[in-house]
Amino acid sequence: MAHEGLWEQLEKLDGTETAQRAKCQYFDSSVHYTITLLNTEYAVNLSDRNIFSIRSDSTQKEAQFLEQLCILAYLINARDLPLANKLVTGNTLPGGQFFFRGQHSLPTEKLEEAFGDNPEVLHQASAQLNADYCEFGDASISLYMLPRLPLAIVIWGRDEEFEARASILFDQTAASQLPLDALLAAVNLTVGTLLKNASESG
Repeated sequence: MAHEGLWEQLEKLDGTETAQRAKCQYFDSSVHYTITLLNTEYAVNLSDRNIFSIRSDSTQKEAQFLEQLCILAYLINARDLPLANKLVTGNTLPGGQFFFRGQHSLPTEKLEEAFGDNPEVLHQASAQLNADYCEFGDASISLYMLPRLPLAIVIWGRDEEFEARASILFDQTAASQLPLDALLAAVNLTVGTLLKNASESG
């Protein structure tokens, strides 16, 4: 079973305390959490170890591997801390300069490729994610990947002098909420969703 070790860790935790740490809801009677990931609500059922998205038409869809990883790791690790409200790069997070390199690099190139010629498309692609527009670069947004985990994305468009550039920025508290491998998974999930939305909006 996928993520068996994470399920085992989660099952040992107090549900009410976990929900407070993770800023989500726990239902003792049915032994499940509800939590928001990228503006979609998910039910995390401990009794049969599954995670489903809850849709507006009441249908359910099983969470994918990365979605499950992010949600389980977050429920286990999240801390009841206020945001620092200070944006930092991945390299400045504890351990980040050694982790976010090579195959673990943040997916800025994908953002440059998708939005470098039309930075404003980032705003359209992020509309379904309840993102706020920011004042950085040629286009920028901030959104919540998980309840205590905001992310900012900044795009500088391509022109005659400069290639396109993208930055992915975190609140200074990000590494307190998720281990770096799960944080990278959450970023990849977010960027993948933005690229999918951009291609669907044409």
